[in-house]
Amino acid sequence: MFTVAIVGQPNVGKSSLFNRIVKAQDAITSSKAGTTRDFKKRDVVIDENKEITLIDTGGLEDRNELFNKVKDKALEIASTADLILFMADGQKYPDDIEIRYFRNLLKLKKPIWLVLNKIDNDKLGQMVHEYYELGAKEIFTISVTHNRGVTKLINEVARITPENKITEPILAPDEDLPLEELLAMKEAPKVEKKDIKVSIIGKVNVGKSSLLNALLGEERSIVSDVDGTTIDPINETVYFNDKLITFVDTAGVRRRSKIKDIEKYALMRTEKNLEESDMTLLVIDAKNGIAELDEKIAGLVDKHRTAVIIVMNKWDETKAEYKKFVDNVRLKFKFLHYAPVIAVSALTGRNIDKLKDLVLKVYTNYSRRISTSKLNETIKQATQRHYLPTDKTKPVKILYAVQYETAPPRIALIMNRTHLHFSYRRYLANYLRERFDFEGSPILFTVRKRGEKYDEDKEND
Repeated sequence: MFTVAIVGQPNVGKSSLFNRIVKAQDAITSSKAGTTRDFKKRDVVIDENKEITLIDTGGLEDRNELFNKVKDKALEIASTADLILFMADGQKYPDDIEIRYFRNLLKLKKPIWLVLNKIDNDKLGQMVHEYYELGAKEIFTISVTHNRGVTKLINEVARITPENKITEPILAPDEDLPLEELLAMKEAPKVEKKDIKVSIIGKVNVGKSSLLNALLGEERSIVSDVDGTTIDPINETVYFNDKLITFVDTAGVRRRSKIKDIEKYALMRTEKNLEESDMTLLVIDAKNGIAELDEKIAGLVDKHRTAVIIVMNKWDETKAEYKKFVDNVRLKFKFLHYAPVIAVSALTGRNIDKLKDLVLKVYTNYSRRISTSKLNETIKQATQRHYLPTDKTKPVKILYAVQYETAPPRIALIMNRTHLHFSYRRYLANYLRERFDFEGSPILFTVRKRGEKYDEDKEND
């Protein structure tokens, strides 16, 4: 597919242009330089028969080890793109560093267009003369905020993009719509999901990005010892054993008192990803042990009812130490008692293939459906073994049960009374787990009277 990379120095509006073209508040934007630290890519239709892969890159700057990696990744992406959009702040004069970056990119012998952003009026458009010395053959003046010139830029991209087969067209933005209205447009109806979405979450610096790279078998995510390297969620899809798995590397979670600046948006994105995910890889730093914050992060998994695997990263201890650590995990995460635990090393690749196999196994359990006859037979056996507690001396009976949803499994218990103690719910869930493989998956019960409609407040594990 035709690839278009947006590059440039920090804080020139690269992520804002990316959001404008993909019609979503996808990349995190802020006035703070260096907000984008990795790259983000999306496939977007820009004309009736033309689709491109658009890539938003981190800023080109020499600041420290982390941002040198960001710069190197951006230049690497530019070298493989079919078209480079070099963005600059049109309200400023070009500096020596900017000129150097642009001229070095010219050496790639690829189409490179100079895009001057923040040209909010015709008077500011006169600044374009200052940029002629860069040697650009194509110069576009735009204002992403006011949507000046953006459609013209997209049309020119479409003009040089080869035709390719598309399915669901997403037209270029309407020139008359302000950015706020465009981002508020309703999303297209969801189509049937054909891949497994897996969020990787954990504290800062526990090795989530290294784990993503190990799972993909490539250096997709920037890895650094600097806390908070990942801000934007990074997602990549791999094909494994006839299944498409989309792994999402989320920003590391801190204590709320230590969350700074744009990290509050990163935390919101992490929660949003959990809402949309089928499964969570809860990553723990095995070298440093389990902290109170790990338990709070685990609570997010429980809240969003995803399937879950607890991943002990940076593991290089003995089997005896492994058993001791797992016992501690079970003690700290009692509410995730159903989650399998696996020890891996993202650095050496230890057990990474086993983790992929486990992802598929847990997803199968998460999607498991029990026939109504087998379910009722099992529930009957459970109630015969341990009778239901009475409700104020009045007998409580389960008339019948039906599983009405998967991913996660949701079971309606039709009863003569809607009183069911939480301990008995837990007993029923455990009894089902003994007879059916639900490892890694929550089981949710809804208690209803005959003819009563579904009530989400009555749902529990």
